[in-house]
Amino acid sequence: MSGDLHDFAARVVAWQKHHGRHDLPWQETSDPYRVWLSEVMLQQTQVATVRTYFTRFVERFPDVWQLAAATQDEVLGLWSGLGYYSRARNLHLCAQQVVTQYHGQFPRRAEELQTLPGIGRSTAAAIASLCFGERVAILDANVKRVVTRVLGFDADLAQAVNERALWEAAGGLLPAQRVARTSMMDYTQGMMDLGALVCLPKKPLCTTCPVLQQCRAAESGEPQRYPVRTRTLKRSSQSLWLLWLRGADGSVWLYKRPPTGVWAGLYCMPVFDSDHELREALPVQLQKRLRMQPAFRHVLTHKDLHLHPCVIDLHQGQRAEWGEGRWFSAAQWPALGLPAPIRTLLEAPGGA
Repeated sequence: MSGDLHDFAARVVAWQKHHGRHDLPWQETSDPYRVWLSEVMLQQTQVATVRTYFTRFVERFPDVWQLAAATQDEVLGLWSGLGYYSRARNLHLCAQQVVTQYHGQFPRRAEELQTLPGIGRSTAAAIASLCFGERVAILDANVKRVVTRVLGFDADLAQAVNERALWEAAGGLLPAQRVARTSMMDYTQGMMDLGALVCLPKKPLCTTCPVLQQCRAAESGEPQRYPVRTRTLKRSSQSLWLLWLRGADGSVWLYKRPPTGVWAGLYCMPVFDSDHELREALPVQLQKRLRMQPAFRHVLTHKDLHLHPCVIDLHQGQRAEWGEGRWFSAAQWPALGLPAPIRTLLEAPGGA
């Protein structure tokens, strides 16, 4: 069944033109700013979620110059709820570097793009191929699935040597050396679309795949076995108590988290490792006002956070302060960079 791969790229390009995605807000453009922004947002995040954030971002920061000129708090505020906040911090740093070192023009080659903050090998290749037609392979999670299945590549990708071998193999599938710039763009987009629409993780739609006759995984009858990765992520859990000081006017006390660790650089309620630690830190008069809300779990990539909101409602005109934070009014806090669970608490009925 699996055969010669000489026309593999041509099949992908033809399929993309007729069956691929053409309605995403970052498609049908060769603007590296928009392609870069979408690629960073799509790391670890579903397309449906990214659509809204992408539109908001380009409305607020229509080009790399305006993004570079923004404050980190502005960027994190727009990013709030999208998760993996190191992406937003690197996005801001990258924009500033593009402006200062490249006069606002993104480098055209993947090798140089990869030197910028937050741009890895696959993201660099996506920008270079989609915007400038460079003949270079991408290997994000979706494309990795397509390539391993087509080639029957069953080496363990938990080992770096096998990951490097897969990169080399992906390069061997690219369109011919003297390929039209548009063909390279269509091929890269086609590989992304195949992984997103057809070559699904659990129930691949093999009968609609344009490269079915060339796919060794389909021939074996076990496409779900690819890609192979034996190392699994060890999960941990942590319990945190949140001191939720609420003013009678709808204001809330928040402070900026340290630049490293959980919720780095975001605004948050004061955090404690135990109920006892929180109560010990409060004056007696405030301890009596403390109300515990139901605890809930927030899932991170490698950790489950068990969060315990502890509310203190202050009377009109009454103020309390805590460490290096400050009061933010009901009109101010929504624009801050807030961790998703903190925003959820504040936005809930009866929240802030």
